[in-house]
Amino acid sequence: MRTPFSLLAERWHPSAAQVRVAALTALAMSVVIVVTGGAVRLTGSGLGCSTWPTCTAESLTPTPAMGVHGIIEFTNRTLTYVLCAAVGWAILAARCAPSWRRSLTRLGWAQFWVVMSNAVLGGITVLAGLNPYVVAAHMLAALALVWVAVLTWERSKEGDGPAVPVVAEPLRRLSQVLVGVTGALVVAGTLVTGAGHHPGDSSDVPRIPIDYDRLAQFHADFAFVTVGLSLAVIFALAAVKAPPAARARARELFLVLLLQGVIGYVQYFTDVPEVLVGLHMLGASLTWIAALRIPLALRVRADESSDQAVPAQQQPQAAAV
Repeated sequence: MRTPFSLLAERWHPSAAQVRVAALTALAMSVVIVVTGGAVRLTGSGLGCSTWPTCTAESLTPTPAMGVHGIIEFTNRTLTYVLCAAVGWAILAARCAPSWRRSLTRLGWAQFWVVMSNAVLGGITVLAGLNPYVVAAHMLAALALVWVAVLTWERSKEGDGPAVPVVAEPLRRLSQVLVGVTGALVVAGTLVTGAGHHPGDSSDVPRIPIDYDRLAQFHADFAFVTVGLSLAVIFALAAVKAPPAARARARELFLVLLLQGVIGYVQYFTDVPEVLVGLHMLGASLTWIAALRIPLALRVRADESSDQAVPAQQQPQAAAV
């Protein structure tokens, strides 16, 4: 059956490099939408548009009377369309490549539906008057989009054959535990934000009814656990002579965690200024990306039509561990 996608595939044949660029662009936009969403909150523009899906009951766009807050909130909504365009490019590039990457198109469509669901969740956030639990869910859904976008980008650099591990199963499990702990760290961060100093609007916005200092300490304790586990992964990967890419990614995560820790402590003792909170949100996205990439470096995928197995220099290492 001929479809618009198949007709486009007959005329456009993006290279493998173009597919990778499209996937990376979608990932970059997923991080941008996290940061701009944070800017909405930190500038007190969360209710800059008083309703959803329109900006006001009478207007789709902000009115001059709404001032800068309406512009900021509406700009963040508009960036969703840019994000959709980036995801659409990734889907089309995977579909139109000379060798149709069905796995990538599926991941691309997964990104699209996460974007759509999070747009609805963002609307619920406004309609719920910036309820802190809904705001936290909105942030976590954005990081779920980052997760799928990372997977899409990494898969764009691989074949579609079965995954072949290059280290022993216990070490792979350890890397997955690290991802889980990092995810829990991010969740704890959203709780701190929900109880903290930036509700997203100057009106009487509800906050999570837990002592802010206790939540901040809990978040810091979880950060220490994550840093310690990342160090354990670094030493374990070095001990078994894991692939250089995996060891480099583990070091990257450790460095990002250290930088996040510095920013977190400085913002706590300086009464959480908006700029540092924004940097901390960007750092949360980068931390999440760095953690997700580690397990993906502990296996290889060849093309389905290729008879190439795990590189010869990696086979003894996998057997040895």
